[in-house]
Amino acid sequence: MERLWFITNPQSGSATREKCAALEAVFEERGLVLAGRTGFPDEPIPSEDELVAARIDTVVLFAGDGTINAALCALADWDGAFLILPGGTMNLLARALHGDAEPPDIIHAAHDGGRKVALPYVEAGPHRAFVGLILGPAAHWARAREAARKGRVARVLGAMRTAWRRTFGKGIRVAGVPGMRERYQAVFVAPGANGLEVAAIDARDWASIAELGWNWLTGDWVAARAVTDRRAERLRVLRRRPVLALFDGEPVTLAPNTEVTGGMTRPAFIATLQDAA
Repeated sequence: MERLWFITNPQSGSATREKCAALEAVFEERGLVLAGRTGFPDEPIPSEDELVAARIDTVVLFAGDGTINAALCALADWDGAFLILPGGTMNLLARALHGDAEPPDIIHAAHDGGRKVALPYVEAGPHRAFVGLILGPAAHWARAREAARKGRVARVLGAMRTAWRRTFGKGIRVAGVPGMRERYQAVFVAPGANGLEVAAIDARDWASIAELGWNWLTGDWVAARAVTDRRAERLRVLRRRPVLALFDGEPVTLAPNTEVTGGMTRPAFIATLQDAA
């Protein structure tokens, strides 16, 4: 960890420009070379060739889970290391790697002796999720959440009406998961070292719908009430039409009958937490 490329997203969570500047001061204090910067999404994720040309050994990500996902997928074949700092709303990957430590403390600990670990992921087509994948009508609440983040009140109300209507619809079915034969408002698939952790959410009553919608709008999209939990090696979406899915909170439209599998990265993620995955 000597030559860094710093990827941030000032629009996500707590990654403000002032905090980014403070972290750059920490890099300088530790004698680290900041060889490149990217302000996503206004600037594109650097290519593997750019990182190699700049002799980068570590990409530092200070952003939310969605921005982190975009960078990790774009640089899946790059052979350097990643240091993930909590710069979003939920910061689930950062917590898994560093606990509740603050970004400056993580940088100090990583430079002093962080270790590299591999992380599991969920994969569907060309898309990966390192926190989790959500399938089904409940995914439409994400559009309302994004509109709320941007302060677009009219769009929030319109997106909420659409999400509410879809949530009361037919639901989604999946194949390949023992005991999951019903239609569900959402199927949450989390990566695990020994397969996929699958939770099906059935929210038919008004109270459950309100809880589900509130969780989405507040960003805590894994807090919805799960009624069925299973483990599977793979699953398939049983739908004749394209389905909206969320990969680490970012919307993607999947083709009908898409298969969902899991995998494991190489040891590329710097961890400072003693019992990190």
